[in-house]
Amino acid sequence: MMIHDHLGAHVPLKSPDMFAGSVHTAIDYDADALMVFTGAPQNTRRKPIDEFQIPAAMQLLQAHAIDDVVVHAPYIVNLGNTAKPENYAFGVQFLKEEVARADALGATQIAFHPGAHLKDTPANAIKQIIKGLNEVISPDQHAHIAIETMAGKGTEVGITFEQLADIIAGVHYNEKVSVTFDTCHTSDAGYDITHDFDGVLNQFDHIIGLDKLQLIHLNDSKNPQGSHKDRHENIGFGTIGFDALYQVYTHPQLTTVPKIMETPWVGADKKHQAAPYAYEIAMLRSGKFDPDLQQKIEATGGVLPKK
Repeated sequence: MMIHDHLGAHVPLKSPDMFAGSVHTAIDYDADALMVFTGAPQNTRRKPIDEFQIPAAMQLLQAHAIDDVVVHAPYIVNLGNTAKPENYAFGVQFLKEEVARADALGATQIAFHPGAHLKDTPANAIKQIIKGLNEVISPDQHAHIAIETMAGKGTEVGITFEQLADIIAGVHYNEKVSVTFDTCHTSDAGYDITHDFDGVLNQFDHIIGLDKLQLIHLNDSKNPQGSHKDRHENIGFGTIGFDALYQVYTHPQLTTVPKIMETPWVGADKKHQAAPYAYEIAMLRSGKFDPDLQQKIEATGGVLPKK
């Protein structure tokens, strides 16, 4: 059955199947949206676009009605770093190339961590992020730079809606800029997702504009609201809770927004961990929290039993 609820997860992209393998994984999860890193998130080494198995992937996307492809920029790029001009120049060039890769994959959004001010001020970091985005963004690119709401760990910027609004306002081609609303990060930043998501959404609309909310990272949090920690938890097993995340998933103002899960794999150790996404997608679609979900994932290796 083809379900069009724009719900999916982060999937791997690796040799030899590359992007075609990513789509196969999304199909296994019964997702109709997916997100990939174009290479390892901790570095900027990337393969040439012609090695990504894109034609095969496009056939699979069409056959399985997967409409939403999202790219996540690597964490290592920090346009807010005013201390090292050489890092800034490299980051700008890398992001230009990332836009080209995202467009080649048919991605609609590029989730982007705006950066950190390090030993400078948030205001100066934001000015430099704006400068960088103005060097990166072109009017003819297809994918939007989806600036992510951040938890506020370390010296991150982008932890308030006002900071995100300032960045967007400074970008010349800001029709190519959107926001990734990460539920874990936004809760950890101090916004009350659990008890007043409608209020948070209304605040977002007044400060940024709901039209800019074009990607959701649907994650529970291991830490309390306002903790500034950024540690994701499986859906319903954290401090945000299933009911609030189900409200985000089903919210009438967000029906067409892709919702991507980046929740942790389940298992005793790295050698015995399984992806939770097939189970989490099925649980959200059922509308009912399963307190035994993690045990089931561990017992089955994350593979849902055949109906």
